[in-house]
Amino acid sequence: MATQPRAHAWFAPSPLDSGFGGADDPLTGPGEFERLWRGFMTARVTLGLVLLLLQGSLWGLNQSSNPSLIFVCGGYFAATLAVRLFAQPRRMTRSFDPHWVATIGVDVVAFTALQFLQGSNINYAPLLALPVLLAAVLGSLALALGTAASVTLLLLAYSAWLAGQGQGQGDMAAYFAQSALTGAGCFVIAFLSNQLSTRLINEEQRSKRSHLAVRVQREVNELVIESLTDGILVVDSQGLVRAANPAARHLLGSELSQRDASFNLGGETAWAGLAELARASFTRVDLRRTDLTILHPGQGLRRLRVRTRLTGTQDTGSESLCVMFLQDQREMEARVRTDKLASMGRMSAAVAHEIRNPLAAIAQANALLDEDITEPKHRQLTQMVAQNASRLAKIVDEVLNISRVQTRDSAAVAQSLALRESVERIWRDWSQQTSSQHLISVALLPPEIQVAFEPEHLRRLLINLLDNALRYASGQSGSIQIEVRPSEGGQGILGVWSDGLPLEPSVEQHLFEPFFSSESRSSGLGLYICRELCEGHGASIVYQRTQRRVGGLVTSGNEFFVTFRTARSGDRLQASKAAPV
Repeated sequence: MATQPRAHAWFAPSPLDSGFGGADDPLTGPGEFERLWRGFMTARVTLGLVLLLLQGSLWGLNQSSNPSLIFVCGGYFAATLAVRLFAQPRRMTRSFDPHWVATIGVDVVAFTALQFLQGSNINYAPLLALPVLLAAVLGSLALALGTAASVTLLLLAYSAWLAGQGQGQGDMAAYFAQSALTGAGCFVIAFLSNQLSTRLINEEQRSKRSHLAVRVQREVNELVIESLTDGILVVDSQGLVRAANPAARHLLGSELSQRDASFNLGGETAWAGLAELARASFTRVDLRRTDLTILHPGQGLRRLRVRTRLTGTQDTGSESLCVMFLQDQREMEARVRTDKLASMGRMSAAVAHEIRNPLAAIAQANALLDEDITEPKHRQLTQMVAQNASRLAKIVDEVLNISRVQTRDSAAVAQSLALRESVERIWRDWSQQTSSQHLISVALLPPEIQVAFEPEHLRRLLINLLDNALRYASGQSGSIQIEVRPSEGGQGILGVWSDGLPLEPSVEQHLFEPFFSSESRSSGLGLYICRELCEGHGASIVYQRTQRRVGGLVTSGNEFFVTFRTARSGDRLQASKAAPV
């Protein structure tokens, strides 16, 4: 059954009763109503204490002969103090409920009693404005007007009581006129106070909602800026960096930018180009774009593409700031190379499809020709054609698999091979072909480990890693080291180490991406192919900066670790049938 809407009664809910200022209000937290309620209750206690002291002083000075006034003031003070200490803030939504009686009703009764029992020239009627104001602010307009009406009726009743005491006709007219004017003033106070409080509540509510929206927007902006891969700097006209996201601090590459919340672009010589660009941006309000280089002593060269833009100002008194957008050109080039790879992948797939059919025809024709050849020299030639055609067919299959971005079914291609024996054969053949026997130090730890990997793919994997190590090795004996060992879980681990210089952070971040290389002569596909071969067989490859002993000295170098998947009993044994390399 649908809930019936609450009708607008004479004693309707307060504007504060709409949820604003409650304990669950996300705009105000603990509650604006509670703060106002406690303020009014404290004022009532203070007024009660003042009245009690006043009547006690008048009694002590023999200015008052009615002890009832002291009892009324004492009772009012006790009642207000009890409400302030023990009562809980409650909204006034009904007429003359217990909460209304404990607050507004007590005030009306106490002040009216003082007016009836006055034994001096003190007029207590102005105090009746307090319960009217209390109802107007903490209650609804209807409750405030009802309280004002109650006060007016009591004042008129007091005037009628004076008339019954035999006062003069002229005095009675003055009393009734004064009561009527006081009652009218109470109505005015009730209406204006309620309207002002309602307006202030609405304004504060809109202000806090706007503040909440701004805070949420600021937090979202900060989160987005923090997660951006492009660097963002906010610089003032003096070159002081007001804000910088982690990407910008990383691109600046200095301990100063990493340590301090704000720093000056003039604090580092390597940032001179950025500082000059920021100064130039303040002289021209149009968008500026340029390429800069940052070179710190002992660090690699970093090339940046920088765009600047000034923040808009609404008035001439506000400060304009320069926002600088930093992009690492190496990463931009890597994205371009990735796009090229996608295009080459589509082209490679088309070429591989076109090569497959002629290659099959060549292999078939060579097989038919081999059947009719009897001379050993001619048969040797047909075997060479068959071997190379078979290898070319494997390459075509690999190109198709990589271009389709398919993960190999390791169970379908899994072959069990002896890792230590295979690695030893491959590195010996490679060292003879490259004349690098004196550079290599090998540690092939027993026992023999059977891993799931295709022999030809292991050859390509290890040769790519050795070629990469040879490119950056120092050339002294032991500058390239190969290690085969079992892991704690029994898996085979292959390590290829060289004493090359540390990699730049940007190079390490994109190390296994295609076409990404720190040298222009390199295609950037070697490590990418290694990763694809490992993932195709359930293995993994990682890079680490490690230390090894070279010539009796501990030397830091670059090492690639390959963790192989252990061969299962159902995998085909190929260690003894591996094709020669």
